[in-house]
Amino acid sequence: MGLLFAKLWSLFCNQEHKVIIVGLDNAGKTTILYQFLMNEVVHTSPTIGSNVEEIVVKNTHFLMWDIGGQESLRSSWNTYYSNTEFIILVVDSIDRERLAITKEELYRMLAHEDLRKAAVLIFANKQDMKGCMTAAEISKYLTLSSIKDHPWHIQSCCALTGEGLCQGLEWMTSRIGVR
Repeated sequence: MGLLFAKLWSLFCNQEHKVIIVGLDNAGKTTILYQFLMNEVVHTSPTIGSNVEEIVVKNTHFLMWDIGGQESLRSSWNTYYSNTEFIILVVDSIDRERLAITKEELYRMLAHEDLRKAAVLIFANKQDMKGCMTAAEISKYLTLSSIKDHPWHIQSCCALTGEGLCQGLEWMTSRIGVR
């Protein structure tokens, strides 16, 4: 009985789950963070360092670290990896030229010891733009089906309207306690 109570308590207590939001510059990371927080679009400028906010979804607390994606900042991403449960990778669905860099950064992260237990949510952002790649095209290019040691999900979204973001958060909440 005590074990059952402890399990139920752990499901409903206010335990925080650390999330890092990464992606190349101008992918929409900060817009997504503030869409989660305020359900509105805010004017953003390039993130130097990081932004951190707590997002609560169905009594689940996520501490979300939005990390700057400029080339000069990517080498410091690993300083944020400790105790990370979820990686949100934001992909600019229009930026075909830099998808190879995104893939390289993704697999570099997945190989890092501190992220070995992290689940990965990929937001295929800017789906409202003409000529954008679909989530399926991005998945194929990033060879997501080859990822066997991390749970992952790709979700089409539009950070400006919020479309698809809730589905991504729902996937994350469904993963809590699964690992």
